[in-house]
Amino acid sequence: MPGFVVKAERDQQVKDRMAAFGDKVLAVEQERDLLCIHVKKEAVHELLRTLRDELGFHFLTTCCGMHFPGEAQEFGMVYHLHNMRAGHRIRVKCRTTANDLEYPTTTDLWPTANWMEREAWDFFGIKFKGHPNLKRILNMEDFPAFPLRKDYPLEDPTRKDKDDRFFGR
Repeated sequence: MPGFVVKAERDQQVKDRMAAFGDKVLAVEQERDLLCIHVKKEAVHELLRTLRDELGFHFLTTCCGMHFPGEAQEFGMVYHLHNMRAGHRIRVKCRTTANDLEYPTTTDLWPTANWMEREAWDFFGIKFKGHPNLKRILNMEDFPAFPLRKDYPLEDPTRKDKDDRFFGR
């Protein structure tokens, strides 16, 4: 028996409820094994609250940042939600520009979002309005960059002590 199966009837319930959000929901599509909802940033908190309160998605599996350099909306957040009673999982994605890197916090919906949002800040530079303690979680507080952005250099170009012959280059 597979650990996870697509729940078509549950997916349809989610799709039907998302219709009430009108043009705030940009797309609802099946991405591999999960239903994925693409939402405008100004509606993401309201949509997540609806999913939790009305459709039973009480477990936030993860939320993390995304970076797609060169695209108009190059940054984003992805939220994976789980309704454990129904055995149903979904994904919510929300994109933004580099000039508007602030999302509403979801710590009021799921307290576990605290550390996940801190990680998104630490690695992508995404801020969360209303977060109770938004500070770096793994990098030093004075670290000058956001290392999971795709424009972050993989190696230190100033190093002189490295011989590339030992690395197959």
